[in-house]
Amino acid sequence: MCAQQETARPVPAMTFHQMLEKIRYEGAYPTRERAEEAVHLVLAGLGRQLTGDERVELAARLPVEAALTFTAQIPATEQLTGRGFVKDLATRTGASPATLRWDTGAVLTAVADLAGGELLTRILQRLPAGYALLFGRAELVRAA
Repeated sequence: MCAQQETARPVPAMTFHQMLEKIRYEGAYPTRERAEEAVHLVLAGLGRQLTGDERVELAARLPVEAALTFTAQIPATEQLTGRGFVKDLATRTGASPATLRWDTGAVLTAVADLAGGELLTRILQRLPAGYALLFGRAELVRAA
């Protein structure tokens, strides 16, 4: 008889509480609740944009609560540019694009730290133009 191996979920680099505190501090949010709203909104949006192995790997590196929000979304049939992503979130919430750009940057910078350089590079290759800045990276133009 073969013993069945269980696939264990990797332990994220930080807890959800630590992630919220990091985002609250770096995003200068007045409360933990406001930071949590931003996290759920932005990760839900990212969950609608990212597919493939990168989606699975990123979910495994996020704290469970964040991963559940991210993976609960069905990927959209059409990907949005970085600017379109922010505009879509603003439309869904009724907030200004400037506010959503701030929220997106605060959350995705923390996500970039959790993802690590190699995975983040692959994520950015999978997404349309404009996401690198949202993740706190310079936008590099691909040679033709």
